[in-house]
This record gives sequence, C-alpha cells and structure tokens, in this order.
Amino acid sequence: MYKKIIHYFDKLEDRIRAKLSRKPLLYAFVGSIGVVLIWRGVWMLADEIYMPSWISLALGIGITMATGLFVSFFIGDKIIISGIKEEKRIDQKTAEEIMKEEEVLEEAEKDLKEIKEELVEIRKDTEKHHSKN
Repeated sequence: MYKKIIHYFDKLEDRIRAKLSRKPLLYAFVGSIGVVLIWRGVWMLADEIYMPSWISLALGIGITMATGLFVSFFIGDKIIISGIKEEKRIDQKTAEEIMKEEEVLEEAEKDLKEIKEELVEIRKDTEKHHSKN
C-alpha cells in the first residue's frame, strides 16, 4: 500500500514537472507558493506550541546542519567550488574567457554526441549478434 502511494505521487510529480518545465515563470510562481505555504505552516505551528525564538533558531540550524543543507542553501555549492578552484565570478571574466568556456562546452557536447553514436552502433551490433544465436 505504501509503495503504491509513493509510486502514484512519484508519477504525478513527473507529469507536473514535465508540463511546468515548459513554462519557467509559471513553474517558479507555483513553486514559490508551495515554499511560502510550507514556511508559513511551520511558523504558525511554532507559534501555536509557543516555541521561543531561540529554540526555533537552534532547531533550524541543527536540522539544516545535520542534513547538510545549511551551507549549500545559504551559500551554494557552485560558490564553494568556484572558491576552491579560485575561479572568477562571471562579472569578473573577460569576453575572451567566456568564449573559451563556451568552446570547451561545445567540444564536450560534440564528444558526448560521438560517444552516444558509438553506443548506438555497439547496441545494434550486439542485438544482431544475439538475434543470430
């Protein structure tokens, strides 16, 4: 029963995400409503049980640190990685540097396309071999 419910909501999420991803502004609006309503519900629940602000703060920090979300949410993984790599921010890069990065990405896309084509060929050869036996 539990697996059926999870499966149903997983499929529902996939369908909704597929439709909303074609309309990013609507997607952002719907998502922001959901986030705000969750935040409001938690806030009101804390008020209803008379949770002091310092407990809310400590509990929130504890939960986000324990789940690994504290730093990634407030700072972001990309910022941390770019700091470690000592990369420049996009507003600090020259047009030439941005063009080089785009060229690298285009080359990687070409390589991936070639790999994909090779895998298709290998799959076809494998299917032919298995159909003969």
